Amino acid sequence: MKLISWNVNGLRALMAKGEFLGFIERLNPDIFCLQEIKLQDGQLDPFLTHYKSYWHYAVKKGYSETVIFTKKEPLTIAYGLGIEEHDQEGRLITLEFEDFYILTVYTPNSKRGLERLDYRMKWEDAFLSYITDLDKKKPVIVCGDFNVAHQEIDIKNPKANRNNAGFSDQEREKFSQLLNAGFVDTYRYLHPDQEGAYTWWSYIMKARAKNIGWRLDYFLISERIKEKMINASILSDVMGSDHCPIELEIDI
Repeated sequence: MKLISWNVNGLRALMAKGEFLGFIERLNPDIFCLQEIKLQDGQLDPFLTHYKSYWHYAVKKGYSETVIFTKKEPLTIAYGLGIEEHDQEGRLITLEFEDFYILTVYTPNSKRGLERLDYRMKWEDAFLSYITDLDKKKPVIVCGDFNVAHQEIDIKNPKANRNNAGFSDQEREKFSQLLNAGFVDTYRYLHPDQEGAYTWWSYIMKARAKNIGWRLDYFLISERIKEKMINASILSDVMGSDHCPIELEIDI
């Protein structure tokens, strides 16, 4: 099974660039998950109709939001964490299949000066509780923009960014807690020493051309299915967003 995750930073803008549909048709994923789509129901004409699609819109129009496309119809669909405080921004979708759950997530950004860090910590605790409860029932695959570079190897300039949003001690510790709860960072598991492997680059100072980036996007899986992994890739040559897509192939 082939899975794709991509923070598209505006799906309408990406579609207008004319590259998105060709990318999906070329890779032909079984499931693909998008974050930060920034749109509301009815703002795009139907497309890729051979996929089932499940959209989580935000209360605030054009803010964050997520979607999952799947060839196979799921058994159940859930939107959000089931906590009103956390379910206003369209950040989480859960699909249940016979042998696993798949989730797409767009973790809240702590923002400049860590002004939203306190909220981010509440979200992290609720999210950890949610996915560990799912994991008790069947294996979990969760993908998306986690808005954190976990280790120094996951960011170009770790010392200069220490305690900036996305590389604060608190955010990195919460990600460690996810892994310690029984989940595997698929890319780092298969490529433990790979440097320069980033998924986000600032639009300024030609950061992408210079590969001055951060690895913010992940596929995490339940530890008990890690031997089913075939490959985990960062598709850094795919343009159209300040993030690039990531890919997981798994025999499940």
